[in-house]
Amino acid sequence: MMSANGLAMRDVVGRTGIEAGTIRMWEQRFGFPRPRRTPSGHRRYSLDDVAALRRVVAHRRSGLSLPAALERARTSADATDRPSIYAAIATPEASLPTHVLTKRTLIALSRAIEDEALARAAGPVVFAAFQTESFYRRVEHRYRRLAAASDCTLVFADFPAVRTRRGGAAEVPIPPGYALADEWVLAIDAPGYAACLLGWERVGPHQRGGPGDAERRFEVMWTIDPEVTRRACLVAAGLAGGVDAELGNATKALLDDRPLAVESPAPALSALTNRIISYLDSA
Repeated sequence: MMSANGLAMRDVVGRTGIEAGTIRMWEQRFGFPRPRRTPSGHRRYSLDDVAALRRVVAHRRSGLSLPAALERARTSADATDRPSIYAAIATPEASLPTHVLTKRTLIALSRAIEDEALARAAGPVVFAAFQTESFYRRVEHRYRRLAAASDCTLVFADFPAVRTRRGGAAEVPIPPGYALADEWVLAIDAPGYAACLLGWERVGPHQRGGPGDAERRFEVMWTIDPEVTRRACLVAAGLAGGVDAELGNATKALLDDRPLAVESPAPALSALTNRIISYLDSA
C-alpha cells in the first residue's frame, strides 16, 4: 500500500522488476526518474514514476536503446493521456488492497465477473485488455455473448488495426510503449452492476504463451465500487479515443448518460472475497 509520503525504493523494485542499482544509475546518468527526498534523504516515488519506469521496460522489450526508451517514457507521461489503466486507478484515494495472483486465478475471477454480468447486468459497458491477440481469440466466443447483451464491449490487445463489427466486441490496438500492454483489465459498468479487475504483470521466469503461462504472476486489485469502476471505464474510453476518436467519444457518451450501479457497495463483501481469493491462490 502506498503511504502519504510515496513509495520507497523497495516498493518500486517490486512493482517494476527493475533493480534498485539500475534505477539509481538511471537517475544519476539521465536524470530519470526524479524522486522526492525525505528530510532524512531517502528517495520517495509516485505511482506516475512507477508507470514511467514500466514504460521504459516496455520500450526496451520493443527494441529501443536505453536512452531512446528513457526519453520516450519521459515524454509520454502526460497525465491526460494515461498509458496505464492500472496506474490511473491505483491512487492513494482509492485505497484498494492489492494481491499477487497467478494468471490461473485471474482467469477464474474474470469468468465469474463476466458470468455475473451476463446473468444480471442490463446493458453494460464492458472494457477488457488482453496482452496479445491470441489470448483474446481463445475467449472471443465469450465476448461475443457479452457484446450481444451489452451497450458496448471494447477490447484492447496487440491487434493490427481498429475493428468494429455488428454482434462482436470493438477491437482496439494498444499503441507501442503503453504500459497497458502488460496489464490485465476487466471493467463492467451497468446501472445495476459494477465490477473492476485490474492487474499488471510482474517480471518473472515464465514466458507469455509458454509452458508456464498460467503461473505468470500479476499484482492485482479488484472492486465492486461503482465510482472506481466508472473511473476505470472512463480512462479506458480515453485510451480508446487516442486510437480512434469517434469510438472513444461514443463510448464516453454512453458512460456519461448512465447512473452509477449503486450508492454504496458492501465493504464486508469485498473484504471477505479478498480473503477467499488469497486462500485460493495459495492453495
